Amino acid sequence: KDNPLMKYSEQLAVEIEKLCKSLDKKDNSNTFFQIRKSSSSVFANVSEAQYPQSLPDMLSKFKIARKECVETASWLKLLCSTNAIDEETFKKYRNLCGRIQRMLTASCITIERKIENIK
Repeated sequence: KDNPLMKYSEQLAVEIEKLCKSLDKKDNSNTFFQIRKSSSSVFANVSEAQYPQSLPDMLSKFKIARKECVETASWLKLLCSTNAIDEETFKKYRNLCGRIQRMLTASCITIERKIENIK
């Protein structure tokens, strides 16, 4: 089944990994480590949420993924501010992060409503 959230979160993790491999790591090694962790965490949490133990578990995974997505965008901003990446590259990945964040927010709202209706 087509799952845009899975598709975009995997795309983010893959593209950030490729970006980090293509850049000079000497000056930004910690930033590359951190952005790899946060972007792969988005994908991992979205993946885990596909098989939740419960609705609250799914909600928790989506909220963590959303926070990690915000962190990824912050690392991208730092890379742009230090000229490790250009503005076009920054905007491309920032926009992908924004798309994922909006999808996660909508999913969280839906799940919260379902949980509330169960009570």
